[in-house]
Amino acid sequence: MLIEFSVTNFRSLRDRQTFSLVKDRGDELLGSNTFPSGVLSKTSLLRSAAIYGPNAGGKSNFLLALKAMKEIVAESATSMRRGDKLPVTPFRLSQATRHAPSEFEVIFIVDGVRYEYGFATTETHVHEEWLLAYPKGRPQHWFVREWNRSNQSYNWELGNHLAGEKRLWQKSTRDNALFLSTAVQLNSEQLQPIYDWFFRTLRTVRAVNAIDWNPNFSASLCEEDESGKTRILDFLRAADLGIHDIFVENKSIDASILPEDIPNSVVNEFKGIRYFEITTSYKDNQGRFVNFDISEESDGTRKLFAFSGPWIDSLANGYVLCIDELHDNLHPRLVQFLVQLFHSDETNQKNAQLVFTTHETSMLDQNKFFRRDQVWFCEKDENSATKLYPLTDFSPRKRRENLELAYLSGRYGALPHVLPIGKHR
Repeated sequence: MLIEFSVTNFRSLRDRQTFSLVKDRGDELLGSNTFPSGVLSKTSLLRSAAIYGPNAGGKSNFLLALKAMKEIVAESATSMRRGDKLPVTPFRLSQATRHAPSEFEVIFIVDGVRYEYGFATTETHVHEEWLLAYPKGRPQHWFVREWNRSNQSYNWELGNHLAGEKRLWQKSTRDNALFLSTAVQLNSEQLQPIYDWFFRTLRTVRAVNAIDWNPNFSASLCEEDESGKTRILDFLRAADLGIHDIFVENKSIDASILPEDIPNSVVNEFKGIRYFEITTSYKDNQGRFVNFDISEESDGTRKLFAFSGPWIDSLANGYVLCIDELHDNLHPRLVQFLVQLFHSDETNQKNAQLVFTTHETSMLDQNKFFRRDQVWFCEKDENSATKLYPLTDFSPRKRRENLELAYLSGRYGALPHVLPIGKHR
């Protein structure tokens, strides 16, 4: 479960920006859109949150920050070597931040325990790293790592509550790797659930055109067994796409279909590569079945099919799913359908959470889709630095204020500034 995420000095996010999924005051949509945290006294969490804002306002950078944190945890001790660069980019429009580290911190829950984990790093060097655990409600400092400029080495605090070969993990941690990731690779059972939360539970999807969406995960669910195919079909039918059936076949590339002038070395590279052939089936006006290759479907249908697998998987396992530009190539009713799956006790029994950016304002109808604390805004200030803030900062009148109209009229900011061609501010 995600509670809170903070980021500083990453791309357009210059100052510390904090995003929270903690339920605020208000009793609207309690049963569908919130759930008890289980560890924070009288505190509930939100099942979803939407982030609105203009193009180039920094919405994507916020999700990229979460994605960067996940990648560094997952890969810094495995896929990377000494000298490799970490995927961070500081705020470059200020001399003070251009060479300063980017900082990430996340508060989350795993197996009924709350954790606070974070680190500050440049492309080449981790400057700080820390982990606090609250197994009994009180903080335990499991480890702190801080770069000491004066002697060019790290100061370490490895708490008594952290068990295992701590000194070995410490010595094995490179400057461009995380202690958490290194310790897990060296068999720390205690830190494994924390690593797994980033590696498995946190799912981030970058904004791409529907044509580029990879349908393989959804296709693999269809191919695994009949129940997987049934779940995908139920998903597509609920979206009312008119699809009667879907067929998936796992094939290998046949070298004979490649052009004759391709060198043998290239042909050999293609041998053994497997791919999914995906076919949709419809009924015509006489009740006969007509099949289409997935490439013949609309961008929206292809995107929804690609969505279906990750969506079903996230709901079934209680994952945290972060999607950029959810509205792209999808009708507003389909966007609403996708979001409402997270708001249903029937389809979201594991309390999965959805965080997404969008321009789709029709969901701002109070008491129908979102609580006020589920709506966030993103915009840049006069220094081109992104500011992230919640709708609750404006105290909109419950059940009386038209949120969509208020947003589009500029009351909450986070709107594009459109100027006549040739005119500049």
